[in-house]
Amino acid sequence: MNVRQLLDLTGKTALITGGSRGLGLQMAEALGEMGARIAITARKQNELDAAIQHLRAIGIDGQAFSCDVAARDTIAPLVDGVLGAFGKIDILINNAGLAWGAPAEDHPIDAWDRLVGVNLTGAFLLSQQIAKRSMIPQKWGRIVNIASIMGLTANDPRIARTVAYNATKHGLIGLTRQLAAEWGEHHITVNALCPGYFPSRMTRSLLDATGTAILEATPTGRLGNDEDLKGAVVLLASEASRHITGQALAVDGGATII
Repeated sequence: MNVRQLLDLTGKTALITGGSRGLGLQMAEALGEMGARIAITARKQNELDAAIQHLRAIGIDGQAFSCDVAARDTIAPLVDGVLGAFGKIDILINNAGLAWGAPAEDHPIDAWDRLVGVNLTGAFLLSQQIAKRSMIPQKWGRIVNIASIMGLTANDPRIARTVAYNATKHGLIGLTRQLAAEWGEHHITVNALCPGYFPSRMTRSLLDATGTAILEATPTGRLGNDEDLKGAVVLLASEASRHITGQALAVDGGATII
């Protein structure tokens, strides 16, 4: 296979959680541009409708499925819907996530539970369902968990105090490695992408308050943009990554090497 063939996703079906906006929608664009059939899920139907309209405007035909991945009883019906529409799921991008800022000593336990439910438990249950019902039977699959550089390091408390977010993203990287170890025999690779700071609804207030300090601590001196995750997610979703599994790739302008 040549390099174009290794990266080609024609005939594959990709499900992206949190795919209605931000990094999730950008990754849906990338996978669709490489030929994958796209399914996106998120909680808000109006945002899903807008995302599908956007994808179709750039020549990508996708379908939307409303789901809250923290609600455990909605996971199986979501998989039912996507399998019913597409017949299989080859690529899963676990992108849905929440953040919460508070000093560790004052962090609300209900917020902790909510972050664990979305950022970690939801990703596991969806991976479990899709592996068992589609990837293991077909002996091929790609799972990409969207973690964070906060899953690789601790936060400087002068920038952010996000104990639950960091804990769940560290956990997601651990989940990535264990699933990679167990499912490699089925030709399923499981990897994590760890974005640094990208402008988004989730990071807006943090960047407004500490953006200068973040840029000063980043070797490239820039934030991530709308294209900076696209190549990485295509690599990890394609045949080109068949010998890469259990890895956590930082896409952060070098912030975590300092």
